[in-house]
Amino acid sequence: MDNISHGTVIRYLGLKGLTPKEIHEDMVVTLGEDAPSYSMVKKWAAEFKRGRESLEDDPRPGRPVTVTTQETIAKIHDIIMAYRRVTGRYIATELGISQERIHAVIHNELQMSKVLARWVPKLLGPDLKRTGLNMSRENLAIFEADPNSFLRRFVTI
Repeated sequence: MDNISHGTVIRYLGLKGLTPKEIHEDMVVTLGEDAPSYSMVKKWAAEFKRGRESLEDDPRPGRPVTVTTQETIAKIHDIIMAYRRVTGRYIATELGISQERIHAVIHNELQMSKVLARWVPKLLGPDLKRTGLNMSRENLAIFEADPNSFLRRFVTI
């Protein structure tokens, strides 16, 4: 059950005249581990008692995140792919975005990390996995055909 569903149940039972404690006990019996905490039930019951109508979260103050758009993510990705040793400071200067936002996009959106001063994907994508599997199968076939010639390719005596 999601928060809106919980809120609906709390509002309904509150209108029936149940106390927050009774509402919580009823929800625990019915929902088990999915029931909200007593403090959450108490808070929502008080909100509805004060006249709150909406089950949605109220808008929060503050500036909305407008930097993390698909266009910005694409620009950051293009810069990194063109020059793998680029720094976050350089990208931030080029795009006029804070370094913190750049690093959040690189790590969270692009799933990349810095390895030996180069940006690389954190996880292998399907294409790289397939390429690695094919190379491994080819090497295994060569080894099974003639183990000695395979080993001579890598070891010089």
